[in-house]
Amino acid sequence: MEISADLVKELRQRTGIGMMECKEALREAGGEIEKAIEVLRKKGYARAKDKMSREASEGLVGSYIHMNGRIGVLIEINCESDFVARNDDFKDLVKNVAMHIAAASPKYIVPEDVPAAVLEQEKEIIREQFKDTKKPPEIIEKIVQGKLSKFYQEVCLLDQAYIRDDKIRVKELIASVIAKLGENIRVRRFARFEIGKS
Repeated sequence: MEISADLVKELRQRTGIGMMECKEALREAGGEIEKAIEVLRKKGYARAKDKMSREASEGLVGSYIHMNGRIGVLIEINCESDFVARNDDFKDLVKNVAMHIAAASPKYIVPEDVPAAVLEQEKEIIREQFKDTKKPPEIIEKIVQGKLSKFYQEVCLLDQAYIRDDKIRVKELIASVIAKLGENIRVRRFARFEIGKS
């Protein structure tokens, strides 16, 4: 059975689960959304969204050194228990997110971390690009919001397309590990160092 992209998108929006998992669940459910949600719940994915609000105070500090020592990343990722922090899937996640940071060079974790001054400057740049187009101000503001979404995908870690699978975002990668391990997981902080760059 062919599953439409719109159906996958709707299921994804309702559950917060990655595209591939949603598509597979829809296949199993014969294209019915409610049954697909049930399939995901049985597999533990749908519970991931509920777990994201729980306290995460254990975890690991991981590191990744790339290109013969020219780029280095330190990252702290938290989970709920020491038991999960020692789990291989969790350790792999820490390593993979650190590698992603080395390659994709995000500046912030989530859009809420972007300083107001940086956001205002970005909005001003976008408005300047459209000031001579004779578009009404409300249309320009819609364009600004759309372009800000793209800006977040460039500079915010969780909104970036994951370097090892660009069909998912980093936040979806983390959600899939939350579903697998049954605990909240969150990126607390990171630092990226590159020779010659401040």
